[in-house]
This record gives sequence, C-alpha cells and structure tokens, in this order.
Amino acid sequence: MNSKIKRWLQLILLPICLLTITGCKATKNQLPSQAQKNIDSVLKNDHKTNDQQKTIDSNYFDKKTYNYLASLEYKNGQSAVLEVNQGNSTLAMNQWKKNKVIYGSLDSLNRTTYVTAFIDKKNLGRSEGRDRQVWQPTGWHQKRVDGKAIYNRGHLLAYTSSFNFDINGNYKKGEDGSLDNPKNLATQSAFSNQKVQTYYETMVRKAQQRMGNKVIFQIVTVFRGNELMPRGYWLQAKDQMGTLNFNVYEFNVEPNVVFDYTTGKSRIDRSMHVFFERQNQKYRN
Repeated sequence: MNSKIKRWLQLILLPICLLTITGCKATKNQLPSQAQKNIDSVLKNDHKTNDQQKTIDSNYFDKKTYNYLASLEYKNGQSAVLEVNQGNSTLAMNQWKKNKVIYGSLDSLNRTTYVTAFIDKKNLGRSEGRDRQVWQPTGWHQKRVDGKAIYNRGHLLAYTSSFNFDINGNYKKGEDGSLDNPKNLATQSAFSNQKVQTYYETMVRKAQQRMGNKVIFQIVTVFRGNELMPRGYWLQAKDQMGTLNFNVYEFNVEPNVVFDYTTGKSRIDRSMHVFFERQNQKYRN
C-alpha cells in the first residue's frame, strides 16, 4: 500500500473513530484483558508445579472410587445421578481452619482434576453482569441442537460461591467469583450443568447463607483413560451445622445427544433419554 492510499484511509477513518470512540475502544479490547491475564497466570503457575505437588493432588480423593465411577456406562433412561457411599460425604471438616480454595493441577493432557473449597457467607456473590468466558477446556466442540447450545464451560466451584478469592484460591476481599480459570472449567453438557449440578450448587449456597456456618465442598472431574471430555462429576459437600451432606456422581449426558468422550464431539440421537429427579424437581425427555 503506497503512502497516498494510507493517507487517504487515515483521513476517512479518523473522523469515524472520533464519532464512535466508545465503539472503537470496545473493538480494540474484544478479548477481555482480565480473562486473558487469569488464563496466563494459572497456566504459568501450573507448569511450574512439581511432581511432588501433583502427587499430593492425587491424594485429595479416593482413586479406587474414581476408577469405579470412570468405568460406569450411562444406560439410556436411567437416573443421571448416583449416590456414592450411600450419599454421605467423606470430607473432613476438622482439617480446615480458614477460607480457601484448592484448585487441583491440570494433568498431562491439560484436563481439570478437582477443586476443594472451604467457604462461608463471605464467599457468596451474584452472577448478574459477569464477563463472558473465553477459555476452551479439553473436549470443547460447541454445537446447537434445537436452537440451544449443548456444551457449557462448567465451573467446578460455582462462580456465585467463589467470591473474595484470588486466582490461586487464597482469601482476598473484593475479588469477583472465579472466571476463566483453566483449573476450574471443564466441558460439561448443558443438562448436567444447568439441571443437575445447579441443584447441588443451590444446596451449597443455602448452607453458606447461614450466619456462622462453614461449608466444605469438593468436585472431581471423572475421565476415563485419555478421553478429553469428562464422563461425569463427583460432588461432595457437608457443613458445620449439619444441614448439608451429600456425595453423588452425575453423568455428563445430554437429552437427544450422544457424546464421543474421547474427543468431546457429539451427534444427535433422538433415542437418548435422560432422567433426573430430586425432591420437587423432575426431568425426563
């Protein structure tokens, strides 16, 4: 491009930018800068994690139970949730002293592992107005079926339960909930996230709302072998006041859709039926 053409373009574009300066700024920053900073920070620190820490991470949940859950096949029409240990949490409340989130290290395939959190009312927040997320977890292949997205960037620890923590899970007043943290996002079906997990997250939030109450929550992404999309999610929680206690496994499934968990890709299958029922909530397609 010669200098005359460049000068001509500048004369035309400059007034447009001056008239729409807010729009020009937004265009320049379409990728949220804070989101990218979060992603870069987590990945940089995770790559520094030594083998000893990864061994410690692996001891935060029972491997035998994990392997059993990973081996399960979802049977068409069965409940999307199974109880583990008769529904009773095995988490130890007395091991915790202060509010903290432990984000398990990404594994060798860049997959999430687990999140354990010791939280209370101070960590509650609202989801309205939060920024969109850009991180693509392993197995991410967004698709719309019947006009609706079937994949979610599923939070391991819910955004609304993770306020006042920094990106590394240390208590820090004034921080928003967890966003674009690669250790806290996994490829999750819309049904698993919005119908099933939301039910249990609501139970956790209600326990957090009780003044003086402390809650311990853990979620483990369950992968089979080297597959990139989780087969399911293993959730546990309990509180000091004795109002909260669950231990469940939720299958990562979607009505009318079959997933290839090796890659995360999917295909429509109208014969795929999913069932979920808890108290006054019931779903069957």
